[in-house]
Amino acid sequence: MTFAPGDYVKFEMKDDDSGEAEWMWLRIEHCDEARKVAFGWLDTEPVVFNSRLRIGQHIAVSYDNIREHKKAQEF
Repeated sequence: MTFAPGDYVKFEMKDDDSGEAEWMWLRIEHCDEARKVAFGWLDTEPVVFNSRLRIGQHIAVSYDNIREHKKAQEF
């Protein structure tokens, strides 16, 4: 996978303790291809993980958790 700055990816985040999961969008800043990690800003208001995350927060997401990719002009 190759993601460019400004692209959006939808990723899944799971809570191993409760089993709850949530799908959120990340706006890509840059990627570490060697480690298969995307860095960017959370573009979804969290519902399940609202005590840990907030919209606009800078986070890293493993490529393993990415389920969808949209170019910036498609979003």
